[in-house]
Amino acid sequence: MRFRPGKPDRFLLVIVLFLAAFGLLVLYSMSAYNGQVRFGDSAYYFKKQFFAILLGLLAMYAVSGIDYHVLQKAAVPAYLLSLALSGAVLLVGDTYNGSRRWLSLGPLSFQPSEFAKPAVILLLAWMVSRMEKKKNIFMIITVMLLVLPIVALVGTNNLSTAVIILGIAVIMVFISTPRYLPFIWIILCGAGFLGIFLSLEQYRLERLAIWRHPELYEKGYQTMQGLYAIGSGGLFGRGLGNSIQKLGFVPEAQNDMIFSVICEELGLSGAFLLMILFLLLIWRFMVIATRAPDLFGSLIAAGIMSHIAVQVILNIAVVTNTIPNTGITLPFISYGGTSVLFLLAEMGLALSVSRWSG
Repeated sequence: MRFRPGKPDRFLLVIVLFLAAFGLLVLYSMSAYNGQVRFGDSAYYFKKQFFAILLGLLAMYAVSGIDYHVLQKAAVPAYLLSLALSGAVLLVGDTYNGSRRWLSLGPLSFQPSEFAKPAVILLLAWMVSRMEKKKNIFMIITVMLLVLPIVALVGTNNLSTAVIILGIAVIMVFISTPRYLPFIWIILCGAGFLGIFLSLEQYRLERLAIWRHPELYEKGYQTMQGLYAIGSGGLFGRGLGNSIQKLGFVPEAQNDMIFSVICEELGLSGAFLLMILFLLLIWRFMVIATRAPDLFGSLIAAGIMSHIAVQVILNIAVVTNTIPNTGITLPFISYGGTSVLFLLAEMGLALSVSRWSG
């Protein structure tokens, strides 16, 4: 089939640009104190994030202009590359804050786990579209088995990202098949596997105890301070830049716990508006998925939707202590150059699908 390119989804583009700009604004507010104390530059984190966003916007523009059908040929190589990079992290990766998650290329460093997310989306979209007429238990098992190696490699040092990748895979396969019963078995097996995985490391079991009673443990300090920040914000917040908890009380306020400080400065109303923006973003992915001219394009949009939805839900759940604390960033908002770069590249992929749907 031949498709004629049209205009990209402008609504999606506006939401993405607004989220990126909003993220820079609140990041400067949240990180100015840490930047001044640690590096003598209140704009240290802001400048690094701004540079990453510029690169991400260039990547988004470049990817949005590509016919997404061409990327079918890159699905398998991209996935194999993500496996190689994730394996390299275990051997020669750099360790920061006790976690080995980065690879260095000269003066630059990046997290291969962030590249694994779009690689898995492309691979599953390609695989499921090829097996379109085989929507049975064999397809489900085959697709899930393909994802397990990258989940295992990433999960060795980054359990939260491994959970996100597994969530993307489950949602994409669930969307592509009319059968429900196999997913009950997948959930049960996944719960059993997670239980065994958690029991292998004492510190993971300790996280469960901290989650239940953070006030009783020294390592529950971050969770408690985040909850204090949320509670002290009230309905309308203290005002942008007026947070108290970011002044060293919430450790690394610009990273995983940034939503708690947003609640403190902008209040419940500001946090609610941010969640509305994410809901609008997810809605546009749904619209693009339903309008896509083929299953491959539809699954790409659905996979990106799954990525954003899972990551936003997990981040807010961690910050509010709904689930045990683990390192999950808030898309477009939390500090992280690799994360925002690949997120914007994914947005370009969604824009490409919307262009060729026209």
